[in-house]
Amino acid sequence: MLKRILFVLFTTIGFLSAFAQDSIPAAVNWSFDARKQADGQYLLQLKAAIQPGWKLFSTTAKDDEPNTRVVLDSAIQLNAGTLTEKGTLQKKPEPLFDNAEIPFFENELVIELPLSGIANGSDIRGVINFMALKGEDVVGPEEVPFRFSVDATGTISTKEAGLKEVSGAAEGLKRTAIDLNNPVAPCGGTGLEESGEKGLLSIFVLGFLGGLIALFTPCVFPMIPLTVSFFTKKSQDRKKGIGNALLYGFFIFLIYVILSTPFHFLDSLNPEILNNISTNVWLNLVFFVIFVVFALSFFGLFEITLPSSFSNSVDHKSGIGGTIGIFFMALTLALVSFSCTGPILGSLLAGSLSSDGGAMQLTIGMAGFGLALALPFALFALFPNWLSAMPKSGGWLTTVKVVLGFLELALAIKFLSNADLVKHWGILPREVFFGIWILIGTALSLYLFGILRFKNEAPVRKLGPVRLIAAVFFSLFTIYLLPGVTNTKYANRALISGFPPPLTYSVYGHEAASGKGVEPQVVNDYEKALSLAREQNKPLLIDFTGWACVNCRKMEENVWTQPAVKELISQHFILVSLYVDDRQKLPEDQQFIFTNAQGEKKNIITVGDKFATMEVENFRNASQPLYVIISPEERLLNKPIGYTPNEKDYLDWLECGKKAADSSKY
Repeated sequence: MLKRILFVLFTTIGFLSAFAQDSIPAAVNWSFDARKQADGQYLLQLKAAIQPGWKLFSTTAKDDEPNTRVVLDSAIQLNAGTLTEKGTLQKKPEPLFDNAEIPFFENELVIELPLSGIANGSDIRGVINFMALKGEDVVGPEEVPFRFSVDATGTISTKEAGLKEVSGAAEGLKRTAIDLNNPVAPCGGTGLEESGEKGLLSIFVLGFLGGLIALFTPCVFPMIPLTVSFFTKKSQDRKKGIGNALLYGFFIFLIYVILSTPFHFLDSLNPEILNNISTNVWLNLVFFVIFVVFALSFFGLFEITLPSSFSNSVDHKSGIGGTIGIFFMALTLALVSFSCTGPILGSLLAGSLSSDGGAMQLTIGMAGFGLALALPFALFALFPNWLSAMPKSGGWLTTVKVVLGFLELALAIKFLSNADLVKHWGILPREVFFGIWILIGTALSLYLFGILRFKNEAPVRKLGPVRLIAAVFFSLFTIYLLPGVTNTKYANRALISGFPPPLTYSVYGHEAASGKGVEPQVVNDYEKALSLAREQNKPLLIDFTGWACVNCRKMEENVWTQPAVKELISQHFILVSLYVDDRQKLPEDQQFIFTNAQGEKKNIITVGDKFATMEVENFRNASQPLYVIISPEERLLNKPIGYTPNEKDYLDWLECGKKAADSSKY
C-alpha cells in the first residue's frame, strides 16, 4: 500500500515538474528507426540514450510502479507483436519507493516492436511514456511521440513527429489590431485591482477557517493543553515560558507558509502553468482518488500517517535546546497531525490551484491555516487559566472527523467533475452531480441526527445543541439542492454556483439552459464570432472562461441572468466564450509551435492551448473569467474586466463598451 501511495505522490510531482520544462535537464534522449522484415512486416526500434546517473525504468515494471510504456494508435495496435528490450536490465532497492526493486536501465536501451499486416501507404504513430530517476530527482511521466511512414512501395521511414513552428500572427493568436494600451474609452480595468485584494482576503479567511476546523480534530486538539503546559512548566520563569510558546506558534505558522513556496517557482516560469495544473485531467483524477481515500480515513476504515522513521527523526531533533529545538517541536506537530490536517490542507491546495491567483492565493491560504493552528498555543500561554474552560477530549472529536469525511467526499466529486468537463466524457452532468451531493447530504444529516452510525460507534443518547444545529443546517442545505435535478427555472442554485457543472451540461440537453442565462451565439470559435460581429455590425464581447472555473459559473448564473444584463448582451453584443482549459485536440493541420515576441516556444495542441495563449498574448492576463469588448475591426473599446459579481458594476462596464462602440467609426 505504501509503495502505491508513493507512486501516486511521485506521479503527481512528475505532472507538476512537466510544466517546469527547464527545471531538470533532459534525462533521456530518444531516437527512432525501423526495418522492413518482409512484405507488410516491420521492426520498430525505439532507442533511448540515458544520461549519466539516470535510471530509465523498464517496460516490464508494474502499473503501480514507475515504468515505461509504448502506446500505438488504436488502428495499428492490433498489428503489434511482442515488445522486447535490449540493454542491461538491473534491479536495486529504490529508497524513494519503499525500497521496492523496480527494473531499470542505465546508459542505453533499445526497445524493439514487430508489426505485421501493415498496408502500403500506412502511417504508424505512437508515444513513449516513461519515468526516470536520479537520486531524488524524478522525470515523468513524460510523453515522447514518434511517427513512421510506409510509402506506396512498402519502404518505411521515420517521419517528423513534431509540430511546425509559426509566429502568433500567422495562426491568429496575436491580433495586431488590438492595442491594450489605447482603448476607445478609459472605463473598466484589468479586473484584478479590487477583486484581487478581496480574493486574497477571502482565501485567507477560508484558510483560517480550515485551520480552526483542524484544531477540533483528534490529532491536534489534545496537543494544545499538553504543549502549553510543557512550555510554561519547563521554563524557569513565566515570561520565558510565554516567549517559547509564542515562538512555537510562530514556527507553526512559518512551516505552513514555507510549504507553499515551491509553487511560486512554477508560477514564475509561465503564467499559465498553475491553470494547466488545475485543469489537468489526470491530476484532477488523482485528487479525486486522494480525497476519497481521505474520506474513508476519516470514516475510520484506516489511518493515514507519514513514515514513522521520518516523524521519529524530526521528533528526536526536537530535543535540542533553544530556538532550533522549538522549531523541530513545531515541525513534529505538523507531521504527527498529518492524518487530520492533510485532507483539509489538500482541499486548500487544490482549491487555490484552481483559482485565478495561483501561488499567491495558496500562500495566503496556508498563512491563514497556519495562523489558526498557532493562535491557541500563543493565547493559552498568555492566559493559562483559559485551559480550564476548554472542552475535554471525547467522542465529539470522532463526530468532527466523520463530518469532515462526508465533506471530503463532496469535494472529491468536484474534482471528478472537473476532469469530466474538460474531456467532455458526459459521466457527471449537472443533475447527476446534484444527485450525488443530495445523497451525501442526506447521509450526513442522518448521521448527525444519530440515525446512521458507523461500526464501533456507540448509539447517540442525546443530541447536543451544536450537533443538532449542524444536523438541521445540513438537512436544510440538502433540501435546497433538490431543485438542481429538475428542468425548471429553479434549477439554478445561486448559493453554490461554480461548484456543479454549467446549466448547459445537462441530462436534459444543451437547451436546458434556455431561459436561465445568456447563451453565447457562437461557442469556442473566435473567427466565426468575429465574422458574425462584422455581418451584424455589433461589438464582440469575448468571454475568456474555463470548464473548471468557479468564478466563471458564478458570473454566468448570477450576473448574466439578471434581466438588464441579459437584455443588453443579447441585443447589442455578439458573445463568444473561449474555454482556455478545453482539452479537445485541434485538427492535426492546426497544431503548431507558437513563438512569442520574447522567443519563448509553446506547443498549441488543444483548443484550450490556443485560447489561453491568445488571452496572454493580447491582454497580458492568464486569469478567468476575463471579459473584453472589441469592435468588428478588433479595436479595443474599453479596458478588459475580470470577475465582477456586482450586477451594477458589470452593467456599467457593458454600457461603457456599448457607448464606445456607438461613438467609434468601424
